[in-house]
Amino acid sequence: MRTERHWQRAREVSEQARQRGALIPLDTRILAIPGLDPFVVRQLLSSTPRHLRQGGPRPNPFLPWDRPLQVELLEPAHVLLLNKYPVQEAHLLVITRDWRPQGGWIEAGDWQAVAGVSQDTGGLWFFNSGARSGASQPHRHLQLLPRRQGEPSCPLAPRFLAQLEGAEAPWDWAYCLSRRSDPHGGSDLADLYLAHAGALGLGDPSSDSEPQHPYNLLFDDQWFLTVRRVREHGAGFSVNALGFAGFLLCTQDSDRGWLETHSPWSLLAHVAAPRA
Repeated sequence: MRTERHWQRAREVSEQARQRGALIPLDTRILAIPGLDPFVVRQLLSSTPRHLRQGGPRPNPFLPWDRPLQVELLEPAHVLLLNKYPVQEAHLLVITRDWRPQGGWIEAGDWQAVAGVSQDTGGLWFFNSGARSGASQPHRHLQLLPRRQGEPSCPLAPRFLAQLEGAEAPWDWAYCLSRRSDPHGGSDLADLYLAHAGALGLGDPSSDSEPQHPYNLLFDDQWFLTVRRVREHGAGFSVNALGFAGFLLCTQDSDRGWLETHSPWSLLAHVAAPRA
């Protein structure tokens, strides 16, 4: 049974950081648009933060990181940090204390840090490998949206499980989807990552200095998904890994009419690499 100590601590730090002005939650509302289920589309009501504007990563905010947002030091080399601009409360980041590029390979120490957090607090994990896959910062960080035990991690989680059972046809973009074998211990994460990278033509850390293509990762206790990307934007929507989880954010630049006409599935197919 998970204690969810990290989650509770994140709530406490969130309240303190909000009072100090260090945490700036985004104001959104869910749009009731017929025909877009199971996707959850939110309208951004706040002004668009810099990290959601086109142009890729901004100067590094993690060296040094904002101390009021620190939840916990993860020994020996990582920090558990609050997302400064959350849509969901207690949106967590696992960052490296020293410089590591977001566009480089995720390393063994990163997976160990993720596994350590996951043993205490579960949920939807995701990673954007660079600007073309929706990364807003150049410093390596994996992200967690905490969830209760048994709660669906994201709107598309039932579809992923259905595919793993062979009950749903594959999608028309380049991706790999696998079942987790060690959901709490996390010993399977590094192997799944490398296997998916090879299958999708991203390369191999033993021979390639960095991944050969942009990609997104998403995983929870039951499944692990990698999607190869070609572009970040489509129809004015900035799409990161959460798009492939079923979450979309509509800003003043987004073409809502296009989304209603063509569907979120078409948007994902536009920003992902085509299936070989």
